Amino acid sequence: MATDSTALFSVAPDASNETLITNSYETFASVSILLLDLSEDLCGKHRDIALAIHQLSELGVLLTAKLLDREAPCSG
Repeated sequence: MATDSTALFSVAPDASNETLITNSYETFASVSILLLDLSEDLCGKHRDIALAIHQLSELGVLLTAKLLDREAPCSG
Protein backbone atom coordinates (compact mmCIF):
# COMPACT_ATOMS: atom_id res chain seq x y z
CA MET A 1 0.00 0.00 0.00
CA ALA A 2 1.49 3.33 -1.07
CA THR A 3 1.48 6.16 1.41
CA ASP A 4 1.16 9.86 0.70
CA SER A 5 4.28 11.51 2.10
CA THR A 6 2.46 14.85 2.39
CA ALA A 7 -0.26 13.50 4.69
CA LEU A 8 0.23 14.52 8.31
CA PHE A 9 -2.65 12.50 9.69
CA SER A 10 -4.35 9.32 8.67
CA VAL A 11 -7.09 6.99 9.84
CA ALA A 12 -6.17 3.41 10.62
CA PRO A 13 -7.62 1.28 7.81
CA ASP A 14 -8.72 -1.40 10.28
CA ALA A 15 -10.48 0.99 12.70
CA SER A 16 -13.92 -0.31 13.65
CA ASN A 17 -17.10 1.60 12.84
CA GLU A 18 -17.63 2.18 16.56
CA THR A 19 -14.16 3.71 16.89
CA LEU A 20 -14.67 5.97 13.88
CA ILE A 21 -18.11 7.12 15.05
CA THR A 22 -16.91 7.69 18.63
CA ASN A 23 -13.96 9.77 17.47
CA SER A 24 -16.20 11.77 15.13
CA TYR A 25 -18.58 12.47 18.01
CA GLU A 26 -15.75 13.57 20.30
CA THR A 27 -14.29 15.80 17.58
CA PHE A 28 -17.63 17.54 16.94
CA ALA A 29 -18.19 17.95 20.69
CA SER A 30 -14.74 19.51 21.13
CA VAL A 31 -15.32 21.92 18.25
CA SER A 32 -18.64 22.95 19.78
CA ILE A 33 -17.05 23.70 23.15
CA LEU A 34 -14.18 25.63 21.56
CA LEU A 35 -16.59 27.72 19.49
CA LEU A 36 -18.70 28.63 22.52
CA ASP A 37 -15.55 29.65 24.38
CA LEU A 38 -14.37 31.71 21.41
CA SER A 39 -17.75 33.39 20.96
CA GLU A 40 -17.53 34.83 24.47
CA ASP A 41 -14.59 36.96 23.31
CA LEU A 42 -16.29 38.16 20.11
CA CYS A 43 -19.04 40.61 19.34
CA GLY A 44 -21.24 41.58 16.45
CA LYS A 45 -20.91 39.78 13.15
CA HIS A 46 -17.92 37.69 14.25
CA ARG A 47 -19.84 36.38 17.27
CA ASP A 48 -22.84 35.59 15.06
CA ILE A 49 -20.63 33.61 12.69
CA ALA A 50 -18.98 31.68 15.52
CA LEU A 51 -22.40 30.84 16.98
CA ALA A 52 -23.69 29.74 13.56
CA ILE A 53 -20.69 27.41 13.16
CA HIS A 54 -21.36 26.17 16.70
CA GLN A 55 -24.94 25.34 15.73
CA LEU A 56 -23.71 23.34 12.73
CA SER A 57 -21.20 21.47 14.88
CA GLU A 58 -23.96 20.67 17.38
CA LEU A 59 -25.92 19.16 14.51
CA GLY A 60 -22.86 17.00 13.83
CA VAL A 61 -22.85 15.96 17.50
CA LEU A 62 -26.52 14.96 17.32
CA LEU A 63 -26.11 13.03 14.07
CA THR A 64 -23.03 11.11 15.21
CA ALA A 65 -24.63 10.40 18.60
CA LYS A 66 -27.66 8.89 16.82
CA LEU A 67 -25.39 6.84 14.58
CA LEU A 68 -23.36 5.65 17.57
CA ASP A 69 -26.57 4.62 19.35
CA ARG A 70 -27.59 2.59 16.31
CA GLU A 71 -24.21 0.99 15.66
CA ALA A 72 -23.03 0.40 19.23
CA PRO A 73 -25.95 0.72 21.64
CA CYS A 74 -25.18 0.78 25.35
CA SER A 75 -26.53 -2.20 27.19
CA GLY A 76 -28.25 -1.47 30.43
